[in-house]
Amino acid sequence: MTHEAAPAATERSVPAGQAGPERTRNFLWPALGIVYVVWGSTYLAIRITVETMPPFLSAALRFLVAGVLLVGLVVWRSGPGALRVTRRQLASAAVVGLLLLVGGNGLVVLAETRIPSGLAALLVAAVPLWVIVLRTLFGDRPRAATFVGVLIGFAGLIVLTLPGSSGAVRLVGIIAVLAAALLWSIGSFLSSRLPMPGNPFTASAYEMLAGGLGDLALGLFRHEHLNVGAVSTSSWLALAYLVVFGSLVAFSAFAWLLQSAPLSLVATYAYVNPVVAVALGWLVLNESVTWSIAVGGAVVVVGVCVVVSTEARTARGTRTSQRAPAPKDEGPLTS
Repeated sequence: MTHEAAPAATERSVPAGQAGPERTRNFLWPALGIVYVVWGSTYLAIRITVETMPPFLSAALRFLVAGVLLVGLVVWRSGPGALRVTRRQLASAAVVGLLLLVGGNGLVVLAETRIPSGLAALLVAAVPLWVIVLRTLFGDRPRAATFVGVLIGFAGLIVLTLPGSSGAVRLVGIIAVLAAALLWSIGSFLSSRLPMPGNPFTASAYEMLAGGLGDLALGLFRHEHLNVGAVSTSSWLALAYLVVFGSLVAFSAFAWLLQSAPLSLVATYAYVNPVVAVALGWLVLNESVTWSIAVGGAVVVVGVCVVVSTEARTARGTRTSQRAPAPKDEGPLTS
């Protein structure tokens, strides 16, 4: 899960002068494909990483390295001044980073030591539903169709979590992912209300560094040990994939899409990613797809689709600034 906190965006195409229509069309589908496939595959990569690496220390290594690289990218593209933020902005980024990358992504990594990657992805897919619940609790009034989507999605979660219906998985893993989705939703919700750095890459860099330090502290508290000699080549490659592609390449593509494509199109990642994750878990790791995973997962995806499409239409009608539902791991909860 990390989908980083998604930069604010409106339902629009990039203004004239920023990028030509032909150039935008040429990059649109490759960028969307990167977000679909890479963020969908991060659940598989996490599962391979934790086969021989401790969960929180591997997450710490991932986000600290990615955060340092992203700081370098920001300096290279915009100069050192782009890293300057106020104390309140830095504190806000740290709080959001802890919620997203320790409470959200960290718990997903821990859960994937106990449950299949595909099931984790389907449970995480409910993040947009929790965001709607939080918005409602704080006075927002989404459309009736949005609430219908939320109810559909939560019905799917009930099917996914029925005792024994998802195969031989440990209940603690399911509880960890549900808690992760809720904490990720809280982090996403707060990121739109706290004074965050204006540059989304700067904000994400500070979030990654704060989240990485939080994961490191939690790993040490749990007495995790990273035995370098015992880590498999597959785990190292999976971790490198998460750093480079999950945290840098896919997030950059996502940030570009938010500025260059309609929000209704960009937000489709929220229900494509879990489908990709389930398919890859089945193909690569031979994870079983039980009746409850198939049915419950399909119901969750339908619910998320209803919520995302309804919210996109609302944004298009009001022309107000909207935030795409955050994925996961950097984007999606696992990016």
